[in-house]
Amino acid sequence: MFDLSAFLPYLVNRAGARMAQEFTRALKPFGVSLQEWRVLAALIAHGEQRMSQLAALTSIERTTLSRIIGRMVSSGLVRQVENRDDFREVIVVLSARGRRKTQSILPLAHEYERKVLGNVPPEQEKALKQLLVRVYQNLNSA
Repeated sequence: MFDLSAFLPYLVNRAGARMAQEFTRALKPFGVSLQEWRVLAALIAHGEQRMSQLAALTSIERTTLSRIIGRMVSSGLVRQVENRDDFREVIVVLSARGRRKTQSILPLAHEYERKVLGNVPPEQEKALKQLLVRVYQNLNSA
């Protein structure tokens, strides 16, 4: 018999969809979409990125990411600069406006993570995050 309530892909998708839905609402006053937030968060955490690196960090498909970056350039959140090593590729850089916007959202993001984790003990939180990283790595090597 199949037990959907214990099926990992279902559980992860269910939790992820709910978190995305709620965090999207929380981002609305900042004028940033969830995907734009993922780009901002990746850039604040890892610095400037080639589009291919940014796609991997954000799990956003490259053509979708190109459209998102175009909107973010228009709104002044990021800049695109030529890659000196490969003129066919651009590097995405967080602008001063994008950095300020990201810094203003970070407290909300941390608060939301605390809310989601609720009363999960720190050692279980750490284990959960490590397991999710491992699951993602498994999917990338499959």
